[in-house]
Amino acid sequence: MPIMNHSTTDRSKAETISAAQMDNGDQFQADGVATIAVAHATHDTYTAFLSPLLPTFISSLSLSRTEAGLLTVFMQIPSVFQPVIGYLADHVSMRYLVILAPAITGALMSLLGIVPSYGIMALLLVLAGFSSAGFHAVGPAMAGNLSGRNLGRGLSFWVVGGEIGRTIGPIVIVTIVRYFTIGNTPWLMIGGFIVSGILFIRLRDIPKSAMKVNQGLPWRPALIRMRPVMTLLVGLIIARSFMVSSLGIYLPIFLTEEGANLWLAGASLSIVEAAGVAGALLGGSISDRLGRRLVLTISHLLAAIFMLAFLASTGSVRFPILMALGFSALSINPVIMALVLENFPENRALANGMYLGLSFV
Repeated sequence: MPIMNHSTTDRSKAETISAAQMDNGDQFQADGVATIAVAHATHDTYTAFLSPLLPTFISSLSLSRTEAGLLTVFMQIPSVFQPVIGYLADHVSMRYLVILAPAITGALMSLLGIVPSYGIMALLLVLAGFSSAGFHAVGPAMAGNLSGRNLGRGLSFWVVGGEIGRTIGPIVIVTIVRYFTIGNTPWLMIGGFIVSGILFIRLRDIPKSAMKVNQGLPWRPALIRMRPVMTLLVGLIIARSFMVSSLGIYLPIFLTEEGANLWLAGASLSIVEAAGVAGALLGGSISDRLGRRLVLTISHLLAAIFMLAFLASTGSVRFPILMALGFSALSINPVIMALVLENFPENRALANGMYLGLSFV
């Protein structure tokens, strides 16, 4: 009898612990999600330096518009490796990709202001692109693991972090260039090192289960399973990428050529991104309730309408239209990511890497 009671007690305890673990996995772990969102905000503050500096590089290095636009491509080329990084993250802890990314990307992007040639600038941007590719392949899957059943909400936090970074970045860099000259940009890398140090301390408290997704399917069966969903998403991704990329790369050049000064042209990106923060924060949460497809359909239609309105308008009326465009276009991000991750729970990092790789292509 004592042995039976002991066995029953152990079984009861095991069931209680298992239930608690399941409940914890379903809960939204705000501290962990917020930590990863802060890392995203810091990282993308630095990657947002490039577009506002393009008019300066065109002048100082005598670049054509094509050469200037290709600088962004150099930074994005490593994105084609995101599926590989994602597949590895499904099997091995990639904690340090998230921890070190703000420091590495921050250092490389801060050096752009003192680069003497186009070739060296391209090399720095490719290296920054690899740092960014690793960070973006792993970060959303980590945030998704910590979001429990509120996947859309967690990915909204992730996307909002990026939008905040891309909002702050243009203002920071054009302010430094205007008041302290472009030669002082290397000092900005200090912020990345500080944040990476903080992340090292904070991420030690996040469960190891969040650092790697489940032991997923082998890559070949996983890709076969993903094919139908990814095929349907291709058209959606292409339409969105043309719109968002054209804004992110050429908006400052477009406004500068129409007479705006560098500070105002750079601030226009911040207007788009600031509106995008609100759109991203609401988009994921609303899609948790109303459904991903409905939110995606409405957001795409509104974004196309506001883009046409912006091109047809002139003067100060453009800025409220830019806000509406940023809100609608960027609210799509967490919804698509949630759609991708919830369809492939066994290979979330690989699925996210495939989505981001397709977005680049």
